[in-house]
Amino acid sequence: MISATLPVMKSHRLLKRVFKDSSVQIIAHDMNLSPSTVYKWAEAPDSGSASGIPNPLDRALSLYDATGDPRVIHWLCEQTGGFYVDNSAANSNGETSQPLAPATSKVVKQFADLLSTVASAASDSKINSREARAIRREWEKLKRVAEGYVQCCEQGNFKQLNRAMNKK
Repeated sequence: MISATLPVMKSHRLLKRVFKDSSVQIIAHDMNLSPSTVYKWAEAPDSGSASGIPNPLDRALSLYDATGDPRVIHWLCEQTGGFYVDNSAANSNGETSQPLAPATSKVVKQFADLLSTVASAASDSKINSREARAIRREWEKLKRVAEGYVQCCEQGNFKQLNRAMNKK
């Protein structure tokens, strides 16, 4: 069984890496900030030199944590041309795994649902905004189901996947 658990990178370390590939001066100019402020974002918050000002990544996460509203994260993803897909929660109670076939069938069914929605919408050679929203909904469901499937493959636990799919 492969473990899908990766260490979570601290935001200041990520920014330090980003700043190696980008000019802090240009970033500061584009954001109408001083370069020293931008450099401080890459400092560990518990170091003696840290400013005590949370970096933008920590602030965005704090906003999400305070509201619990996934629209905050969805909006950020949409602004950068992407879409947010929830990962299914990892099972930590050591349940035995379920056979692969039922989980695979559910992924295939979700894909078939998407294809059915697309075919129905395109049957008149036009797709209106209502149909486009329906396609988007099915696509988002498929991405969530597929991500859960991949995680369960990595963990060898399909009982969790089937339970999550039955809720939706």
